[in-house]
Amino acid sequence: MAANEDQEMELEALRSIYEGDLCFRELSPVSFQYRIGESGDPKAFLIEVSWPETYPQTAPVISMDAFFNNTISSAIKQSILEKLMVEVKANLGTAMTYTLFEYAKDNKEVFMENQPVNTVTSVSNSIATGTPDVPPSKKKEKKEQLSKTQKRKLADKTDNKGELPRGWNWVDVIKLSKTGSKDDE
Repeated sequence: MAANEDQEMELEALRSIYEGDLCFRELSPVSFQYRIGESGDPKAFLIEVSWPETYPQTAPVISMDAFFNNTISSAIKQSILEKLMVEVKANLGTAMTYTLFEYAKDNKEVFMENQPVNTVTSVSNSIATGTPDVPPSKKKEKKEQLSKTQKRKLADKTDNKGELPRGWNWVDVIKLSKTGSKDDE
């Protein structure tokens, strides 16, 4: 569980606020990730917030070292972290994880304005939007491979159409027979 009562209350609040939000991820009861922007957005980024033992009296640890952020320049990451630390100082002593995530969402465009857009990503996006009816990548489902013995057993159970006979999973009815003893009468 979280280290103290404030953390427990904030943990419950975060779980209820972000329930069903695909951008939010609870890594542990004291560590959280939030994706700012859609997953296909070249200017999307991921913030990780971890609570030290003395949080919220001390600042949380904010990180942008996730693999998701590899395309973002280190100068942009540093700029975002500095702006988030200003918010941390303003909210020190109070539960602030939600505030930090919302602040980052509200200021995403400002944070990422100097981030160059990857041209390869934008080309593939324009191709995908040109054919809206067809999903960009649909993998074929692999059929389960059966051994000869498994196929033979399956063929023995089924009729010529590959269907199981009617009542194949019914429970047998036990017939009671008269034993002939006089106690039964």
